[in-house]
Amino acid sequence: MTTLDDVSGFGAGTTLPPLPEDWQRCLAVAAHPDDIEYGTASAVARWTGQGKQVTYLLATRGEAGIDALHPDEAGPLREAEERAGAREVGVETVEFLDHRDGIIEYGPALRRDIVRAIRRHRPEIVVTGAYDVRMVAGVINQADHRVVGLATLDAARDAGNRWIFPELADEGLEPWGGVRRVCVAGTDRPTHGVDVTGEPLERGIASLAAHAEYTKGLGAQGFDPGPFLTWAARQGGPALGVEAAVLFDVHQLAFEGPPPWEQ
Repeated sequence: MTTLDDVSGFGAGTTLPPLPEDWQRCLAVAAHPDDIEYGTASAVARWTGQGKQVTYLLATRGEAGIDALHPDEAGPLREAEERAGAREVGVETVEFLDHRDGIIEYGPALRRDIVRAIRRHRPEIVVTGAYDVRMVAGVINQADHRVVGLATLDAARDAGNRWIFPELADEGLEPWGGVRRVCVAGTDRPTHGVDVTGEPLERGIASLAAHAEYTKGLGAQGFDPGPFLTWAARQGGPALGVEAAVLFDVHQLAFEGPPPWEQ
């Protein structure tokens, strides 16, 4: 098992480059309400503070996430908390796909739903969560996270191919091949980082704090968002040479400038 000591914090003991911010539109895709808030929301706060547009897409409403509440009650509650958390970091558009919490299936239906959102919002970067079995510091990843992360990576390519899900053209959604990068949070081998020192981190903390009923429902496993997110961001900071950072494994889908064989 990889431990935090093994990787010298979240940055694998190396200095990482900053994630390029030469873009305007981002789509953040996650399995459940609160997934984005475990760090990524601080980066979102930085980006919206720069005037960038960030949209959230949730595969489920998190209805299976509170043991003491029936899904019929938990789903609307967690949706409301997600919308409140999004507002804390400047995100106005939050969409839900209504896949069933806990048993999301990888396959064409999920990929099509994500492609539909990509074609509609036309992001230049897509942010999602880790799809490996192990996450940073050896934490075992949850099944829905793995499925949604991988489907998002695949959908980012699918979105530009008119012959994959051609039925979307009947909805007026033309192919969008403009996704340049897919940025995966929570991996144990990040390639880039985002400086969230100061206000972005504080807004990210407020975003996770908006999930108060969910956190309370964790019982003994609950925690205070402030110390937790501050600790996590400071673990990532040294990899970027800053006080606090959110780290990503970045998949480049398009060359920046001429391809290497033409240089």
